[in-house]
Amino acid sequence: MSSLSTYRLVLMVMSVVVVIFSSILHECAHGYVAYRLGDPTAKNAGRLTLNPAAHLDPFGSIILPLLMAFMGGPIFAYAKPVPYNPYNLRNHRVGEVLVALAGPCCNILQALVGALLYALVLRGAPIALMGTPSSVLAWVAWFLIVFVQVNLVLAFFNLIPLPPLDGSKVISLFLSDRALARYYRMQRYSMVVLLVVLYVVPMVLDVDILGLYLDATAGNLTDLLLGMTG
Repeated sequence: MSSLSTYRLVLMVMSVVVVIFSSILHECAHGYVAYRLGDPTAKNAGRLTLNPAAHLDPFGSIILPLLMAFMGGPIFAYAKPVPYNPYNLRNHRVGEVLVALAGPCCNILQALVGALLYALVLRGAPIALMGTPSSVLAWVAWFLIVFVQVNLVLAFFNLIPLPPLDGSKVISLFLSDRALARYYRMQRYSMVVLLVVLYVVPMVLDVDILGLYLDATAGNLTDLLLGMTG
């Protein structure tokens, strides 16, 4: 195997590992905020843990990111959704939004930590990041780049206001109790609708809506945090 192929394989593995780790923290954040707001459902289900076995979904956490890595596009994944009862939350409408936003905020926080560590690595030992890494510090720097990129993609993907993504929960603030109950029932079909909107519609219209959105949000913020805007 050539050095370039090895390099690409290592970056792909890095991306998948970061997706899995960051998705677990994402779900823990949902459960922890729900618990702090009065709902013990996630805690009682054993989901306030970093144990991967409690969170990983075989398809969404492993197979999907591997497929996306092989396809060369943005990599994201999902873990088993953390269970919670919105009616247990203090002020359940606002509480549900806070629980939903906890996940993307956790990913953004991880990206900020990764960017800080990246700056410290470069300051402590300036290294060339062009081409194939040839030292341990170079690989550390590339891992941190991947860490920031993946977390920002996860954050902004989940902020898309389509069920079952976290951004859709903001809608609950504007629905009547009756409409909200109907909205909860409709969410069983939400994954199909999401896949159609994000993948089938772009193929028909020949426009990569998701790619344009992620470039404008996660891509630009990654450049800003890592100092690549120049």
